Amino acid sequence: MALDLSTTYLGLKLSSPLMPGASPLVDNLDHVKALQDAGASAIVLRSLFEEQIDREMKAEYAHLKRHEDVFAEAAGFFPESDEYALGPQEYLEHIRKVKEACQLPVIASLNGTQIGGWVEYANLIQQAGADALELNLYYLATDAAVSGEEVESDVVEIVRTVKAGVKIPVAVKLSPFFSALGHLAKEVEGIGADGLVLFNRFYQPDIDLDALEVLPKLDLSTPEELRLRLRWLAILFGQVKLPLACSGGVHSSGDVAKAILAGANTVQVVSALLKHGPAHLRTLRIGLEQWMQEKEYESVSQMRGALSLQNCPDPSAFERANYLKVLQLWKS
Repeated sequence: MALDLSTTYLGLKLSSPLMPGASPLVDNLDHVKALQDAGASAIVLRSLFEEQIDREMKAEYAHLKRHEDVFAEAAGFFPESDEYALGPQEYLEHIRKVKEACQLPVIASLNGTQIGGWVEYANLIQQAGADALELNLYYLATDAAVSGEEVESDVVEIVRTVKAGVKIPVAVKLSPFFSALGHLAKEVEGIGADGLVLFNRFYQPDIDLDALEVLPKLDLSTPEELRLRLRWLAILFGQVKLPLACSGGVHSSGDVAKAILAGANTVQVVSALLKHGPAHLRTLRIGLEQWMQEKEYESVSQMRGALSLQNCPDPSAFERANYLKVLQLWKS
């Protein structure tokens, strides 16, 4: 039986759902070529950050330096300019190089939290040749005076501003920590977003008990993190018309199948590729094909959303029932 792994995402016709997510892996052009050879359907670049762009465009770096003597640890809050792998201008050049190095669609990534000059960079990314843009809206509201409504309003305005400045498709990468994620997804859809990525990962800091310092800590994802993605893919499938991308916790071909069954159009892989290298993408694809043959699925489109909550009359009741059942599973 011939299998059809093709899918559509951000208006792009892709050979399969599998692609690398935003990470340092694609800083290396040899890795980009290896990912293409392993069956990647698109290349997602690492994020360019609001702080980098605003430093260059608005001299915020000097503003930060003025406060070093006021609070001694302030200098350590943000990386120095040379600590970023790619500066704003280097990022644009890297887009051009990746486009030349492969025949795949290239999805650039911008990461920010507030309306500002950095959103204008989306147009420069478009001019550099990116086929689409992933907008990573990573924000933690630490000020108790800021309401959830304000946070969501900022998200909507950023998306609206970026969409007004570019013609290429824009995917919005959200966090799961909104009080009414479905409502926000509908709002983002209503102002013209072209896709949703579920989810960005919040990296939790640690504390060094000897040095008495707060330490940034990088942990790669685990398969357990996929469950949160599966829940929201299944909930949003059918409630929004936007294509959905799963990002976080995908390590095996079974994880890929689960994401598609829940409702994902595409599946982004990062940690597993950082661990095992670009060739692991081929392993995931082969495993997905074998599983589809065993279950007699002929295409990814046939699989997509088969286990979503679209056909459940009351998804909230389903989730409540699942919650109650889980609490009864523990036996001493």
